[in-house]
Amino acid sequence: MNLNRQQAVDLASQVVHGAVAHADTFARRSISLVLCPPALYLEAVLNQTKGSDVAVGAQNAYFQPAGAFTGEISSEMIADLGCTYVIIGHSERRQVFGESDQMINQKLAAVIAAGLQPIFCVGETLAEREAGETAQVIEHQFREGTKALNAEDFSKIVIAYEPVWAIGTGKVATPNQAETVHSDLRKLIGSCYNSSLENSVSILYGGSVNSANAAELLAQPNIDGALVGGASLKADSFMAIAASA
Repeated sequence: MNLNRQQAVDLASQVVHGAVAHADTFARRSISLVLCPPALYLEAVLNQTKGSDVAVGAQNAYFQPAGAFTGEISSEMIADLGCTYVIIGHSERRQVFGESDQMINQKLAAVIAAGLQPIFCVGETLAEREAGETAQVIEHQFREGTKALNAEDFSKIVIAYEPVWAIGTGKVATPNQAETVHSDLRKLIGSCYNSSLENSVSILYGGSVNSANAAELLAQPNIDGALVGGASLKADSFMAIAASA
C-alpha cells in the first residue's frame, strides 16, 4: 500500500525504460519483470507498460467470480483489465488479514480458472524457524494451498518463498537458508506432481531483497528470481536487482 497514482505511473515508466535499455540481455537471460501495484492503480500502470515486455499483476484477488462481496475484486475483473499475474497467500495476507490455507487454495483455483498466473507465497514466522519447524510449515502450506490442483493447473503457478521474519525487517535469509527451503520445495513438487514440474516451475525468494544481496541469492541453483518489496519502490534499485540476475 504505497505511492500515489502519479508516482506509480512514473515508477512504471522508469521500469519500462530500463527494460527497453536492457532488452537484449533480458531476453537472452530469460529475465521477466512484473509490477504489482495497488488495485486502484492497475489500469494506470497497465497503460504505462502497454507494448513493453513488463507484465502487470494484482496483489490479491477474491475467490468468487462476482457477487455481494463489498470491497473485494475478482480474478475475472483483474483479467478483464489485462493483467497477467496475481499474488496469492502473501505473508501479510496470512498474518495481518488472517487468510487460511483453505482460502488460499480457493484463490489459487480461481486465479487459474480466470487464465491468470498466480504467484503463490509460502513462508514461516520467526518463532517457527527458531523452533526448527520451517520444513513442516512450508510443506503444510504447500500441500494445503495446492490441494486438488492437477498437474496442468499447477504448471501455471510461480512459487515465492518469503520468510515472514525477513519481510520489511532488513533481515535476510542467508543464501544457504533460502537455498535449503527452495531445494525442499522443488523436491516437494516432484513428490506431489512429477519431475518435469519439479524442474520447470519457478521459485522466487522474497524477504528484504535489495541490490546489495540479490546477486548472491540469485546465484543459488534453486532460486529462480525475487519477489521484491521495499526495494521495488525505486526504479534504480529494482532494475539493479533485475540486472544482477
